[in-house]
Amino acid sequence: MYFPVANIEVNPLVPPLVAFAISFFTSMGGVSGAFLLLPFQVSVLGFTSPAVSSTNQLFNIVAIPSGVYRYIKEGRMLWPLTWVVIIGTLPGVLVGAIVRIKYLPDPKNFKLFAGLVLLYMGARLLKDLALSKNKGDTPTTEELFHQRDKKQPRASGSEATSSEYSSRVIVHQWTPTRIVYEFYGETLTVNCVGLMALSLVVGMVGGVYGIGGGAIIAPFLVSFFRLPIYTVAGASLMGTFVTSVAGVIFYQILAPHFPGMVIAPDWLLGFLFGIGGFAGMYCGARLQQFVPGGFIKWILVVCLLFTAGTYIWSFLF
Repeated sequence: MYFPVANIEVNPLVPPLVAFAISFFTSMGGVSGAFLLLPFQVSVLGFTSPAVSSTNQLFNIVAIPSGVYRYIKEGRMLWPLTWVVIIGTLPGVLVGAIVRIKYLPDPKNFKLFAGLVLLYMGARLLKDLALSKNKGDTPTTEELFHQRDKKQPRASGSEATSSEYSSRVIVHQWTPTRIVYEFYGETLTVNCVGLMALSLVVGMVGGVYGIGGGAIIAPFLVSFFRLPIYTVAGASLMGTFVTSVAGVIFYQILAPHFPGMVIAPDWLLGFLFGIGGFAGMYCGARLQQFVPGGFIKWILVVCLLFTAGTYIWSFLF
């Protein structure tokens, strides 16, 4: 099947199947999978114009709602964190879109930029995993949450209700400067000012890379702010969804002003990727609570470092 905007020919079953496989695993860590779909489109399918960024964001719009639904249903959607991430990343995504079109239209330069960003993210998460391994035998909140069904017999009645309540995110305070919430017996505090400033920078990177910004923020929330991955995944996905909507609209508005460049998304290709991602994210979000937090982080690290290495290698050689 030929896709005229992307100027590629591919079997229509390939995009949804690839998107499902990627999104199933990455959605567990609050990442839509767009950061892996982009190198697949560029390196495997040969989709190298700036339109690949907007097509990637279109994938987010179609795919993410199913994952968000699961996190809301399970009571693990941290709404204050979601809005702080959105407010910070949204302006950055719009600036990043302009930078992508005006200064990084060359696929080779774009690959180097994306590779360095992914390399930093992967190295940071790897360091975080190494440090947590050396802390001893004291279980983390993530480990306690994951092991909750193994440590005690299945409860019923009021005990089951109490266990379900403790597994939900409970917000105690939300002010312009901080968020205080409880998850599985631990109280956590988020610096809103610092997170918003970081989100602005991350949003610019996400706007250039075509992943909405929220996807990059998930590793930062885990490694810099030390938040349990089970509580940030929903917020990160929702932030990615909102910023991706803005990104697609912005790319579409800019398209007529750059007649010699393909900027607007390939709608059909984006929807095919999105359909597969929709199913993959639902399954990933549904099974996340049964997967160890450390394993989810390792999935992110391997994906980040492999993609970064591929991009940097292709730029140098």
